[in-house]
Amino acid sequence: MTAADIEAVRPQLDARWTVAEERRLGRRYTFKDFARAFAFAGRIAALAEAEGHHPDLKVGWGYVEVELTTHAIGGLSRNDFILAAKIDELAG
Repeated sequence: MTAADIEAVRPQLDARWTVAEERRLGRRYTFKDFARAFAFAGRIAALAEAEGHHPDLKVGWGYVEVELTTHAIGGLSRNDFILAAKIDELAG
């Protein structure tokens, strides 16, 4: 995606998603404890498997960090933004 493409679809996501170097889309979710964070990461993993598009996840006490990129093209694709929106739906 070009910078203009990214700017066109970016407003469709929650404002807490960030774009880094026009190559990575990321967000941090917070939870009350590790168990809830880990359970959310598991739901993301199941969604990612179903979509065939796999984010990088970092799970810690009370948080999950999600980073999306399309490795095959070395940057962002529309699929990254679609999966980000679906992850937001999982979060409620």
